Amino acid sequence: MEIDSYIREQFGLKKKDIRTYSPLTLAYIGDGIFDLIIRTIVVDKGNTSPNELHRHTSSIVKAHTQALMVEALEKELTSEEYDVYRRGRNAKSVTTAKNASVADYRKATGFEALMGYLYLEDKFERAVFLTKRALEILQIEP
Repeated sequence: MEIDSYIREQFGLKKKDIRTYSPLTLAYIGDGIFDLIIRTIVVDKGNTSPNELHRHTSSIVKAHTQALMVEALEKELTSEEYDVYRRGRNAKSVTTAKNASVADYRKATGFEALMGYLYLEDKFERAVFLTKRALEILQIEP
């Protein structure tokens, strides 16, 4: 059973049509999912101070790195995945990037929308695969 289905089952939540979610809602949940994947990897690398764990995780989950990751993955995305990414990238957000260019921020939002989409579609395995693949292509050691 995938994570999303398990949580829905435990809390009596009904599955909703993914097409009813805005790209920014997908990005909201996708931000947490991507963060969870990276935190899991970082914590497994060694028991260290929370400050060090946060510093290392933040260097990967920041908008610039996410933008690089999605650029590296574009050719490997299915047409459906690319469409979700594109919709997220093009979504108009009221928030602005703190430490990233507008282009990186938009690409990162698209990447997070894709992660959220995969999670809500019970394709967590695919989200992990794409994360692993991007880390390999970019030679990033979490």
